[in-house]
Parts: sequence; C-alpha cells; structure tokens
Amino acid sequence: VFVVFSFTSIVDLIISLEEDGYISGFMEIYVTEGEPYLRTAHGIVICYWDGVIHYGLYLAMITAISHRKSYRNLGLFWLGSVTMSIVVFLLGNLIGKHSSDLSPAFLLNLPYILILIWAGTRLFQQPKALPYLSPEKVAEEQHKHLYQRPQDVGLILLLLLTAAFTFFRGMVVLDCPADSCFEYIYQHEPYLRDPVAYPKVQMLIYMFYVLPFFCLCIYGLVLPGCSWLPDWSLVFAGAVAQAQFSHVGSSLHPRTPFPYQTPEDVWWSFLLTNVLYALGPQLLAFRCLRCPAFFLPA
Repeated sequence: VFVVFSFTSIVDLIISLEEDGYISGFMEIYVTEGEPYLRTAHGIVICYWDGVIHYGLYLAMITAISHRKSYRNLGLFWLGSVTMSIVVFLLGNLIGKHSSDLSPAFLLNLPYILILIWAGTRLFQQPKALPYLSPEKVAEEQHKHLYQRPQDVGLILLLLLTAAFTFFRGMVVLDCPADSCFEYIYQHEPYLRDPVAYPKVQMLIYMFYVLPFFCLCIYGLVLPGCSWLPDWSLVFAGAVAQAQFSHVGSSLHPRTPFPYQTPEDVWWSFLLTNVLYALGPQLLAFRCLRCPAFFLPA
C-alpha cells in the first residue's frame, strides 16, 4: 500500500512542479483534460504536501516495516493528514466552481478512499507500545493537580484560543452579519471568499469536527486516564498540519485570483495566527508521546 501511495506522491510532486513552471511536458494533458481543478492554488499546494511530507512518511514507514519496528505513530499522523487532504479536496470539487469540470478521472479517488479506510483500521488495531512506567509513577503523575502542571495549563490556554478562533472563522464563512466577521473576511483572509470552495469547506470541517476535538483535548488534559487521547492527538495533529499548510499556501499562492489573496499589510498577522493554530495540536501530540503517564489507565 505504501509503495503504491509513494508512486502517487511522486506524480503529485511532478504536477505541482509543472504547474509552478519548474518543469514541463509531463502531466499537462492529464491535468488539462482529466483533473483541471489540480491547477488551482489549493490543488498545487496539496500536491506539494503529498509529494514531500506524505512521501517522506511512506519511506519512513516502509523502513520501519523492513526493520520490524513499530510504525503506528507515524501511520496515525499520516492517516489524519491524508484524510483531511482528500475530504477537503473532494468536497471542494463537488460544490465549488469546478464542479462542472468533473470527469471520469474524478472516480480514481474512490479506491484511494477505500484503501485509506482499510489502512486506518489496520493502524488502530496494532498494539500500542506501552512505556516502561511503574504503577507508582503513573499514580504519582495522575494525582498532580492542574496548577502543578504548568505546561498543561499553557497548552490548555492555547487550545482555548485555538477553539475560539475556529468558531470565529466558522461563523465568518457562514456569512455572519457581525462587523468583525465582515472586516475579517475582506481585510485579513479574503481567500475565504474564493469560489473554489476549498477554504469554506476547510473552515466548516474545523468548526464541526476539529472544534469538538479541542474541547475533548482540554477535558483529557484536566482529568487523568484518557487513554484515547495520545492516538487521536496524532491523527488530528496530522490533519491540522496538512490543512494549515494548504490554507496558508493557497492564500499566498499567485494562482489564487488577486482579490482573494492575502493583503501584504496583514501578512505577518495572518502567518502568526495560522502558525500558532497549527502549533497547538502538534504540541499536544508531543506532550502525549513525551509524558504518557497521565493518560494511562489507572
């Protein structure tokens, strides 16, 4: 499976390099006749992510398999990343301005989804690598109050800010009439108005799926023994990393029509807020892997 996906990753990398003008003559006919939506800024950026990050993950997992080592954590991060990528891409194609350009080549994504579901099921069925911790150490860690864990307090504050920003951007794409929403979508992130629909789909997925997960993460950081959190933190870390890379890259890419590109005078605030947004889930996953005692069953 990973060898086949590695091949598709290299194809995507060739598509992105060709669309940006670095190479020519490889995939032009396929993109023009089969999947013209890959010529959008979002299509180019997700092809870069697939051709670099996903390809690196495939090589790392193949190496781990060949050495009979666990690749579960890498696989869960990949699962979240590729799921977010394909869900936003497919829904954006179906409801965006390129919905009339769909061809039979669009159906090539269906086997990809089925294999993805099978691979995800296999990953979750693999046994976890339990840390070498004594019951006394686990009990000691789980009896610490929140004020005794300043790193968790900081992480909870970051997740609260991230959750609030998630809700705000969800209201923005839902055409909330508030002045703050109107000002934000026209002066800070005009890409959210792009008729390709990818940014709108992305923000709605954030609002209805990622936002509830942030609330569950805060719950898991307050109360001990939430053994589900380490695995799912990796899945959502991969999903948010891919989504933010695609969103930021598409907002700044020259293939995006000028009225929807991020204004130069708000570049730094735009980058800072979106980088911090992506950082929260990564820090959470790192905390769960680095100090897992708090999340183990009592």
